[in-house]
Amino acid sequence: MKKTKFLKRGFIVLIIIGLIIVHFIFPRLITETRNPIIALFKNQKVVNTEVLINENTKVKRKKLTVTSFDDVKLSALLTYSKSEIPKSTIILLHGSSHNKEHFLELSEFLSLNGFNSVALDIRGFGESEGQFFTYGVKESKDIQILIDHLINKEGFDHIGIWGQSIGGALVLQTMGIEKRIKYGISESSYTSLKSNVQSFFKRHAGFSLAIFSDYLVDRSGSIGNFDADEASPYKSSKNITQPILVVHGGKDKQIPIEEGRANYNNIKSKDKKFLEIEEAGHSDLWQVGGDAYFNSVLLFLNKQASTFN
Repeated sequence: MKKTKFLKRGFIVLIIIGLIIVHFIFPRLITETRNPIIALFKNQKVVNTEVLINENTKVKRKKLTVTSFDDVKLSALLTYSKSEIPKSTIILLHGSSHNKEHFLELSEFLSLNGFNSVALDIRGFGESEGQFFTYGVKESKDIQILIDHLINKEGFDHIGIWGQSIGGALVLQTMGIEKRIKYGISESSYTSLKSNVQSFFKRHAGFSLAIFSDYLVDRSGSIGNFDADEASPYKSSKNITQPILVVHGGKDKQIPIEEGRANYNNIKSKDKKFLEIEEAGHSDLWQVGGDAYFNSVLLFLNKQASTFN
């Protein structure tokens, strides 16, 4: 009898602990970027921007700091074009495992080909302030503030945008509301935060229970003070009228290519192209695509620049 009571009490305790974890812990893993548990799974080495500026003499760089609508200070690295007259200025947006330093080689490539670039530390990443990542709900506003700065303080008036994974999602979300962005490149984007979390459970647990994963996402929105249903690149895509290149790996297991195609099909722009890198997964688009991919991107960028210059 005592053993039975002990087992029952132990079972009740386990249920309570489980509910506490589901309600308080799991949702924070979705939205809280500066969480010590999250840090164990991500290798985000923060480099002092001043060091980057001084150690590379091939290109000219400058650190930018802008303050967003909610007083969050955002850090970015501006790399100037090697051309006397820049073709355009491109905002670069990283994925969840990176920060602006991920774009050092790309920014040099763009500089040598006549483009300014601005690699942004998304809020909660790198040198930018912020504790919670809101999957585009607040970040799209951050990018608009950065555009204000680039136009009003730096004198740049032809701006494009290029992002990977969550950065690719931000491209779609921001282009849908910000027409000062003249063109964009979106790599490996999901359709919505809820679909992304559902895919995560299916990939790692072998099944996905929408009612459970959606609860976690809605709870994460409450913790991070954002509407999780608004974290949807798919919804934003219908408002995109600018030229855009959407890219996805054919063997992407993290975010299936069907999600990239769904976003693409929802885009209203008449000047759009979908590019599949057949043998690429989620994080190796550039490596697998190689020179052929970057040549295709450069053709797209030069075409957009030609409409400005």
